[in-house]
Amino acid sequence: MYLTRALHRSLQQQPDQVVTIFRGRHHTYREFCDRVARLAGALQALGMQPGDRVGILALNSDRYLEYAMAAWWGGGVLNPVNVRWSVPEVVYSLDDCDTGILVIDDQFLPMAAGIRDTARRTPVLIHAGDGAAPDGMLSFEQLVAQSAPVPDAQRGGDDLAIIMYTGGTTGFPKGVMQTHSTLWCGCLQRMADTPPVRGGRALHANPFFHIASMARVLNQFLAGEAHVIVPMFEPREMLETIERERITELALVPTMVQMLISHPDFPQHNLGSVRRLGYGASAISAAVLEQTMEKLPGVDFAHSYGMTESMIVTTNPPENHSPAARAQGLHLSAGCAGIGIEVKIVDPEGNEVPRGTVGEILVRSAGVTPGYWKRPEDTAKALQDGWLHTGDGAYMNEQGYIFIVDRLKDMIVSGGENVYSAEVENVLGRHPAVAMSAVIGVPHEKWGEAVHAVVVLKPGMQAAEADIQEHCRAHIAAYKCPKTVEFRQAMPLSGAGKILKRDLRAPHWGGKTRAVN
Repeated sequence: MYLTRALHRSLQQQPDQVVTIFRGRHHTYREFCDRVARLAGALQALGMQPGDRVGILALNSDRYLEYAMAAWWGGGVLNPVNVRWSVPEVVYSLDDCDTGILVIDDQFLPMAAGIRDTARRTPVLIHAGDGAAPDGMLSFEQLVAQSAPVPDAQRGGDDLAIIMYTGGTTGFPKGVMQTHSTLWCGCLQRMADTPPVRGGRALHANPFFHIASMARVLNQFLAGEAHVIVPMFEPREMLETIERERITELALVPTMVQMLISHPDFPQHNLGSVRRLGYGASAISAAVLEQTMEKLPGVDFAHSYGMTESMIVTTNPPENHSPAARAQGLHLSAGCAGIGIEVKIVDPEGNEVPRGTVGEILVRSAGVTPGYWKRPEDTAKALQDGWLHTGDGAYMNEQGYIFIVDRLKDMIVSGGENVYSAEVENVLGRHPAVAMSAVIGVPHEKWGEAVHAVVVLKPGMQAAEADIQEHCRAHIAAYKCPKTVEFRQAMPLSGAGKILKRDLRAPHWGGKTRAVN
């Protein structure tokens, strides 16, 4: 199995069907595949060898998909860079997997010099904007126009396809590896549970560096359907695009759903083409779900649970969003294990717990990662006896439905983005006035959770909330920075000297369990 096989099928059967639509720019499969083959040739000419890593730092666009497919067509491995990261974070990921070529669009041109000057291996920079390429960068469009097409390398199976960086409890991002085979299997499992909408048009608004968005892209390619793309989520453009392009399928995080239905322009647009809305990445409140279902009658709603290491694990289907099912609370479930996927809930010793008992979710499937890039210890910890240890806490009912109740790791989910407390704490620890810190998630009406820092200052030192926040913004992405800072004289500690984060959370959550399904 190789990911570009989907392109060959569509080129054979429907060469003149439109495959990408981006702000008035349309490409058919014939045009798309030609551009991919030419760009693959350009990447090879720039030095990309089989298995070499190539990166992209860009907002969503048709060029993003062309580049991803060109990397695979040419035999490379894609490193889709998190667009929320600072220059040091971007450079860390490039250095970690030795990325030699990097595409940058107009949005991130101000970061180019910093990346070029600080990366251990200076990457070849390709400009993916509409204007002329800046000095020191190659033009994406010129490379496509001037390069000869090359045959598909057809790297597949257990060959590495993508490295997706996710936060780690060590404070450094970990490169999650996925092969052509694991991505293929993950997509087929998803399609078996949730068949594609025939003649469907999916609107891509979630960033392509997320596994959920990339998997949806691959599903659309496998089904031979059209991709409609917006650079990023913006409610007004979303509404206009849904109506104009007759979108049939949406996939949004709950905060996006809420912003979409609450936008003042919502009543002015005809969204009758939408047939399915998938949501995930964080909890959705019952009120928002009810409002959305009321405002989008006739739309099928489905909730999915998964992670970068596993792709989709469970799906809660539309029938569990009916009035009768909601009365039973089934809409609060993450669903059951998908086709070809095994899930079990275990205690700390690895023993499966009785139904209704909270434990850790373990997953086994052909879509699970083979491990973390150059992190054998982390890989061995996460993958044991063929089972992926997710670090997520949940219970399973008698029918096999999984109800997620908490993160076993100290992860904060803010607006669909994962924030790892250890990473923020490492930055706080570099502030000259901070003696000790703990980062927790606190309830936030808009984002679900907000990052909250509890800080103990060094004796005789002073610092204000703004000082702490400014320090963090200089080292990590804005979404990871504390929205609020609390100063204490001392931390609650366990007998072993560990900070008791549950005691810090309790006043904010009113004794309730953080529900992050």
